[in-house]
Amino acid sequence: MESSSEGVARVGDGGVVEDPARTEASAPEAVVPGAVAQETVVPETVVPETVTAAVAAIAPASLSPSRAGDFMQCPLLYRFRVIDRLPEKPSPAATKGTLVHAVLERLFDAPAAERTAPRAKSLIPGQWDRLRETRPEVVELFADDPEGERLAGWLVEAERLVERWFTLEDPTRLEPAERELFVEAELDSGLRLRGIIDRVDVAPSGEVRIVDYKTGKAPRPEYAEGALFQMKFYALVVWRLKNVVPRRLQLVYLGSGDVLTYDPVLADLERVERKLLALWEAIRLATQTGEWRPRPTKLCGWCDHQAHCPEFGGTPPPYPLPVTLPVRAAESEGGAQGRMGPG
Repeated sequence: MESSSEGVARVGDGGVVEDPARTEASAPEAVVPGAVAQETVVPETVVPETVTAAVAAIAPASLSPSRAGDFMQCPLLYRFRVIDRLPEKPSPAATKGTLVHAVLERLFDAPAAERTAPRAKSLIPGQWDRLRETRPEVVELFADDPEGERLAGWLVEAERLVERWFTLEDPTRLEPAERELFVEAELDSGLRLRGIIDRVDVAPSGEVRIVDYKTGKAPRPEYAEGALFQMKFYALVVWRLKNVVPRRLQLVYLGSGDVLTYDPVLADLERVERKLLALWEAIRLATQTGEWRPRPTKLCGWCDHQAHCPEFGGTPPPYPLPVTLPVRAAESEGGAQGRMGPG
């Protein structure tokens, strides 16, 4: 679908947010059923360890595709990231995803005829310098590489991902309406949904396409629904903001050279909304009770928080929020009354 630059207004409190810390999932995509292909969103603030948990902790106030995916993958992981805000180390794969996203975004600053593979690759050094300035912690990735050999190979891998994109899409025929678009919408229930969309294309006919870049490989067919959850989330937000159901959702997998598309209908978005409301209720209950149970999967091997996880013999930090235990009739005075015994 060719696109024009008209038709999608900038939405959300801040319009388009330039986020140098966008990341791809560092673990393999679609390893477990129900896992959500991680999108890159405004990250939770990393609080230094010197700050007390009582000061750092806040109750969840909104939901993004990444955080929804965290809770579905492992409620305890959600707690560590959103409530405890435990620091996480940058990974080569995640940082590479950030770099490639930045290059693909900046390429569209050039006139259409100049959006070539050599031009895109020439942007990599500058974007890597910018990333190191805005996120100094990524320098640690290559601290043990004094000769720069690993860094050079890593940058070559980023070049290959950028080159592969040109076999999947033709940027000379695209004029995105939006790039790195921050969106936020509040549902009737009061739940706020938010995220960052890599690219929004709008055809001359007004049809909207939402595009997301993935630097990993495409999931196997049985995991495709989990990957599309993120895109349906975005489509729901756009529908709630603009009263327009996007014509197409498109995932571009640079790691394998695949493009996954889905054409949603209104019923899809309504189902996603119901799912998110149920998910948010579960998050609200866990926040009140402090019961965040780990859910072991193969993805645990990539988790930064094993030292705090009971599944690995660790102990979570003291819960930093007030706890309200649910009242159970069986535990209250006279709780046995009203129970129907054998007839």
